[in-house]
Amino acid sequence: MATTEPTTMQQSFERLAGGALPDWDGLAARVRRRALRSGEVLFHAGAPHPHVVCVAEGVLKMVYDTADGKQWIKAFAEPGLSFASLTALREGGRASFSACAVGEAAVECVPYAAVEQFAARHAAWQRLLANAFRVYGERKEQRELELLTLSAEERYRRFAAEHPALEARLAQHEVAAYVRVTPVALSRIKARLRRASGPPAGAATGATEAPPPRPVAPG
Repeated sequence: MATTEPTTMQQSFERLAGGALPDWDGLAARVRRRALRSGEVLFHAGAPHPHVVCVAEGVLKMVYDTADGKQWIKAFAEPGLSFASLTALREGGRASFSACAVGEAAVECVPYAAVEQFAARHAAWQRLLANAFRVYGERKEQRELELLTLSAEERYRRFAAEHPALEARLAQHEVAAYVRVTPVALSRIKARLRRASGPPAGAATGATEAPPPRPVAPG
């Protein structure tokens, strides 16, 4: 009998659980896949969205909107990462942030209530939820540490060093919104870092590597 290739959500959940999850097929029946166009919103802040989301393809950004119309990015989700708005998971709750696609993307969504039902019956599913909330707390704590203790330049340098491929696919205003500076300020930071790194070897003087000495015939 042919085996079914595990979905991205199954791989993500079982990685968090530390092993196989019993009765996965029962939850799989509740999972829905959705393709997103570039810039398309998966859910809006203030809207009900009691689901866990797993990114299957592309990148999603999680955005806070301020009263004066600014947007700040709280996090990015790349393939294999699961997330949810915790305030939307409780009964009658609503999302505290918006989630939208950076380029074309695809996600797998499942009702959080369905995951809770499996956790009530199986220790492995309980472990999944415990680890998921622990990882969420660690990421949130790290993000708060960066915002409260690092300068804007230090935050950008860390982001660029840890996520070079992600930075390459983002628009400058998206990187700025994550670092929490304006695009103009980010341009100045980048220019300052380029100046500090100096020109490539030989670029300032036009020096070139000297040719090797010609062999001398024996006398």
